[in-house]
Amino acid sequence: MPGENLSRDEARERAALLSVEGYDVSLDLRSAVGDADGEPRTFRSVTTIRFRCNEPGASSFADLIAPSVTAVSLNGKDLDASEVFDGARIALEDLAAENELVVDAQCAYSRTGEGLHRFVDPEDGEVYLYTQYEPADSRRVFANFEQPDLKAPFRFEVRAPEGWTAWSNGAGELTDGVWKFAETKPISTYITCVVAGPYHYVTDSYSRTFADGTTLEIPLGAMCRKGLAPHFDADDVFLVTKQGLDFFHENFDYPYPFGKYDQAFVPEYNLGAMENPGLVTFREEYIFRGKVTQASYEARANVILHEMAHMWFGDLVTMAWWDDLWLKESFADFMGTFGNVGATRFKDAWITFANRRKAWAYRADQLPSTHPITADIRDLQDAKLNFDGITYAKGASVLKQLVAYVGQDAFLEGARRYFKRHAYGNTRLGDLLSVLGETSGRDMTAWSRSWLQTAGVNALTPQVLLEDSRVAELAVLQEAAESHPELRPHRVAVGLYRLTEGGALERYARVETDVEGPRTVVADLAGAEAPDLVLVNDDDLTYCKIRFDVASLDTLREHLGGLTDPLARALCWSALWNMTRDALLPARDFIALVLRFASRESDIGVLQMLHAWTHTALDRYAAPDWRATGGALLAEGALRQLRVADAGSEHQLAWARFFASTASAEPDLALLKDLLDGTASIEGLEVDQELRWAFLGPLAAHGVADESVIAAELARDDTASGKRHQVRCLAARPSAAVKAQAWAQVVESDMLSNALVEATIAGFDQPSQRELTAPYAEKYFAAIDRLWQERSIQIGMDIVSGLFPALQDRPETLAATDAWLAAHEEAAPALRRLVLEARDDLARALRAQERDAQAD
Repeated sequence: MPGENLSRDEARERAALLSVEGYDVSLDLRSAVGDADGEPRTFRSVTTIRFRCNEPGASSFADLIAPSVTAVSLNGKDLDASEVFDGARIALEDLAAENELVVDAQCAYSRTGEGLHRFVDPEDGEVYLYTQYEPADSRRVFANFEQPDLKAPFRFEVRAPEGWTAWSNGAGELTDGVWKFAETKPISTYITCVVAGPYHYVTDSYSRTFADGTTLEIPLGAMCRKGLAPHFDADDVFLVTKQGLDFFHENFDYPYPFGKYDQAFVPEYNLGAMENPGLVTFREEYIFRGKVTQASYEARANVILHEMAHMWFGDLVTMAWWDDLWLKESFADFMGTFGNVGATRFKDAWITFANRRKAWAYRADQLPSTHPITADIRDLQDAKLNFDGITYAKGASVLKQLVAYVGQDAFLEGARRYFKRHAYGNTRLGDLLSVLGETSGRDMTAWSRSWLQTAGVNALTPQVLLEDSRVAELAVLQEAAESHPELRPHRVAVGLYRLTEGGALERYARVETDVEGPRTVVADLAGAEAPDLVLVNDDDLTYCKIRFDVASLDTLREHLGGLTDPLARALCWSALWNMTRDALLPARDFIALVLRFASRESDIGVLQMLHAWTHTALDRYAAPDWRATGGALLAEGALRQLRVADAGSEHQLAWARFFASTASAEPDLALLKDLLDGTASIEGLEVDQELRWAFLGPLAAHGVADESVIAAELARDDTASGKRHQVRCLAARPSAAVKAQAWAQVVESDMLSNALVEATIAGFDQPSQRELTAPYAEKYFAAIDRLWQERSIQIGMDIVSGLFPALQDRPETLAATDAWLAAHEEAAPALRRLVLEARDDLARALRAQERDAQAD
């Protein structure tokens, strides 16, 4: 990986020297099918780049990662490929003012989801191709200048196997056996895209007439593998797509600029989705093979709108370098929820955002690798790791605070001016702040310094003084970690809640105020009736960790389920979870709250998040000698809720999945087996194929289902999804030989695809198998430096994070991690960051376990 890196300084020097006028890229993908004669599969890639040089006679380089280069010519002169190509770069000497570079290369198909990924469907043997480039993998498919600020128009052509269809960013047509695509607008290399194969393809169209009388027609398409076609609800995808296009046209006042709008759901995808203009790619798991809750449909709609927002924030206007990645990802993350609430049926999406997305941000912002939203990105490896909870969810949270700070109208008008001023160009932080300053009339410098250019999360705690059953004074205390001491300006709402005679907990007073410094008095609440609960950051206007005064926490312990407002309830759950992570609330107390009140949670997304947090509380934060007791309590409570949930409801489905994940006792495992066999049933619960795999996983992990049972299930579901489930279940079996085989397949071999690496890792590390996996802690630290150097960065990240011995949660593991870090100070910064993050999670778990033990 080091030889494939690109530094920010190199990119800046090249951008100052070169400007690109256009690309012609020809790909011959006919080698994707048929025999490969035992050799790694490659495809022919011929690229012509026309570019200018500001300093004739200067030298530079083009990017290409390929097994071999057949020919290189610069300005009509043939170059010796063995001399100018080093495997990652093509040296360019003595450049003219105007240049033409032609590169004929053999590029490799990918099995890691980076570059041009080749997937063979086990169900029917069909081959499917798609590209994924962010941040810098288009150089695995064609020669280019791989950095976001060297935009250019692209013309692609593709030779595909007979019977296939090919797609790219522009509209295409088949001429004399070649798919030729319309030239794109100027775009960055990382958002070009090619999809090819026998995909199932559905079409629709969108039309909008603007105030000036002009009409915009956008052809719509959606595709997936043929094997998934029976499950593909393309009508709902198109519905959300049209609602989103209407919403963004209305709010952005800039017509969608990229012609058609295709959306491809592709296999073995590393990301959630990617905003390639005109051809958005998604992981195919967004096509649901079985019954799922509305939370899954909401999540898919959010991703569709997130990627659509990128057509403006990221594709039309692009950051100059990855330091300002937030200029696209923070905005898209915010706009995904903003659009969901404003345009679709998912009107409660801000609840999901507060409960789920912000949890990701809070965790990331307390890691040693936390960084300002505007980050210091030295090179491409830094960039790859900065697609994180800070850039996405914290950035989106801060934008929500910005809307509260400047007002929604000023915010959206700023966006409109930003698009028109910088269309098809590249921007930095100051470009956005200047338009927001214009539209809001506020000086954005101090706000930016506090929110965008400093790291860390503040905690806000109410301080209540009472007199004669009235509020004499209510203040908000603000704290920050010693490592990141910034106290920020917060626009917050403070809500006062009281218990009613019927047991409901309802808000009776609310005040918006600006919190600044360590203590802010909320004068407008003086004299209010004494509250049972004070909720700082009511309505979730700012980004902070909510804390409670003693009386409010006591109220929640007894009456959390009585909170009538679902957003307030979600905020309280999130606050309680942060307290558990910070070792302020014993893990068993959090579990007790879930067992007592989760059954009253109406929002299905919040309920499923509670289930996920409860697993972490039990497996990572509970005192080891209490885990068996806690696990039994959870399984008992989950089964009880499963039996009483409304037949056929999504809550019943959520509790069924949670029960399966907590089952370990013989009667519970027997029930799962009987549900699989059909000898037992629960009214309304449809055990479809996806739920069958959810039941089979714990049976495999506890030794109830052996290899033959898993093989029989694969025969029943001999699909790509079934194969991933089978691999996970096989690796989950409680056997030393199984663990050795799984380890070897992931660590000692690179034969598995990215999806099967992920599935094997998921099965390998089971909370009930700590003793079985203990020997691999030492092996992990011995292997990761080598793996980082030998594997692609995506696979390296999966292994380093996924196989860290987190379940060996003892001080000895912490010491081993520190020893590795001390001995590898010169290791790649990105690798050290991953290990430091895992170490911090482990240290946090040990602190939480110590706190939980004190509650015994």
